[in-house]
Amino acid sequence: MNVEELVREALREQADAQPPVPAGFADRVLGVRRRRRTRRLLSVAAATAAVVAVAVGVPLLHPGGNEVRPAAVPAPAGIRSHPDQSPPRELIAAGRTAMAAYYTRRTVPQGGDRGVTHRTYWLLNPETGRYEKDARWSFVAVAPGLRTAAVLERTLPAARIGLLDLATGEVERWIPVSHGVAGLAFSDDGRRLVATAYSANPDQAVKVADAGNTGRTDWGPWWQGKVRTGFHVVDVSSGKATWSAVPPGRNDIGRLDFAFSRTGDLVYSQAVGGRDGMQQFYDLTGRKAAAPADERHLRSDVPARLSPDGRLGAWGLVAEPHRVSYSAIRDPLTGEEIGRARGAQLLAWADDRRLIAWERDPERKEYRDRLVLVTIGEKGVVPLSGYRKPNAEYHQQEWNPVFAER
Repeated sequence: MNVEELVREALREQADAQPPVPAGFADRVLGVRRRRRTRRLLSVAAATAAVVAVAVGVPLLHPGGNEVRPAAVPAPAGIRSHPDQSPPRELIAAGRTAMAAYYTRRTVPQGGDRGVTHRTYWLLNPETGRYEKDARWSFVAVAPGLRTAAVLERTLPAARIGLLDLATGEVERWIPVSHGVAGLAFSDDGRRLVATAYSANPDQAVKVADAGNTGRTDWGPWWQGKVRTGFHVVDVSSGKATWSAVPPGRNDIGRLDFAFSRTGDLVYSQAVGGRDGMQQFYDLTGRKAAAPADERHLRSDVPARLSPDGRLGAWGLVAEPHRVSYSAIRDPLTGEEIGRARGAQLLAWADDRRLIAWERDPERKEYRDRLVLVTIGEKGVVPLSGYRKPNAEYHQQEWNPVFAER
């Protein structure tokens, strides 16, 4: 379907439904002031502009000029931001998405040149709106609704999956699995889990010489073992788990967790190869499958992926003039760039036009970043957190967010 057909179809749907138009929406989209027009004309103009924005994407944001610092705008109502907190202590949220948890990483020596990288989690308590440390878990995935988390105990691979009540901190139920797992991800509706199985801990680390020739030795990921063996699909309500083996590929090394496709009919994981962001899909029996039409042009290293309505795809970094970063927004069916958003990495969609992203500090030579809310086609950002500082271990950052739909 071409752009003209999309617009005509959307206009017909708009005429049938006629939802109320928020005040000032036409001014923001069209960039003009029609204060003397009648209410009816304003509503028609706003509806038309909204349809065109969805059909053809968004205005293309052209980076450049002498811009140094992103414009910071006040946080609108309904957004929970704490730009003075890093790591955050209180709820960070925007639109449909909340930061449900965050974790830090440190490598524990195991003797010789080997070690294991451990995560420590801070989980959102939905009753208090604060993040609370819970060091019991090696891996956490949070279900939509922010009430339940799937957790794995410290020793990986784990023989069971816990369903944790985030308000009480108690495990309500344990689900045993036939093959040890080390990664978890919920489906979009929260009814299923995909649990990635490994024959050994995928977070093993090895001492490596510093690339900067400073004489310092750092910890790096252990690249020697092909340890992923397959995945379980777990029905959360019944606890029933089905097993699918996935033979290791030539480059399948380290942690390569599975996640569900948008529809949940397939799973995918990062594919290690000649290009960053490659992904490989599998059906639920473990056989390789072609990517869905609307996910074929996405990247495994851009967590935001498809917009809630499925019409836009978040993509990777495309420009960084004067240390101000921009990421692409693409048509998920064609891969064509149709807009840009601020940010070095697009993490999650707040709604169909706004995303949560990492935005780097343009005034510092060292790389440090903060969570911001960005709008496609606009230069302003809403700060959500304070800036992260680099971790001493192979250029990791000090805390890492976990997002879920609220």
